[in-house]
Amino acid sequence: MTEALARRTTGLAALVAAIALIVEVPLYFVYSGPPPDANVLSRLLLGIVALAGLVVFLTAFRELVARAAPEHGWLGSMVLSTGLVHATVTLVSMGLEAGAVIAVDHPIDPTIDVSGTYILYGTISRLMTGLWLAAFGHAVARSGVLPRWTGRCAYVLAAVSLLFVPSLFFGNDPAFFYAANGWATTAMMGALLSYWLLAVGVAAVRRSARVAAPPAASPALHH
Repeated sequence: MTEALARRTTGLAALVAAIALIVEVPLYFVYSGPPPDANVLSRLLLGIVALAGLVVFLTAFRELVARAAPEHGWLGSMVLSTGLVHATVTLVSMGLEAGAVIAVDHPIDPTIDVSGTYILYGTISRLMTGLWLAAFGHAVARSGVLPRWTGRCAYVLAAVSLLFVPSLFFGNDPAFFYAANGWATTAMMGALLSYWLLAVGVAAVRRSARVAAPPAASPALHH
């Protein structure tokens, strides 16, 4: 994989993940009570697509750092490994929620009724997200593979995500912003992450176009 291809793949995967998340998050606020199965399964499917895009994004970013700044390749590996844990535990929670919704013959709210999943996509996911975002920010600062603002924003998001790690002590009422499955612990963080991914994706694609563009011919060559 060339550096230009790694940049392009990083950007496009980030855009896929961002768009899926941006569409998914509002679906959690359409119904005040238990939503119909179609709503739950649709948002879970979008979440699965988003996480698949995230895995590709993290893998391509690791390759980009290794190509552009081999001495900082370990930071790219840290981003990928912690990001994969985040994606895996969130996918497990989504699978459990989907299974519960399919198995029952009446609408349920899986964010409340499926015990334990909100610890996976709450506290555990917030810790892993904070770790890979912090590593991402450090990788950008050391390697310069993306604009510095992407790394600075990653540091801020990492700090915010880590603030929600203790949320498992605050119950499971989604209306409470700091609950294990509260709207800030889950939906707000998902929204913030989605718009950051959107911005990173655009920046990576634009920079890949500049890297891939052939250098302008020197005027002296035409004489």
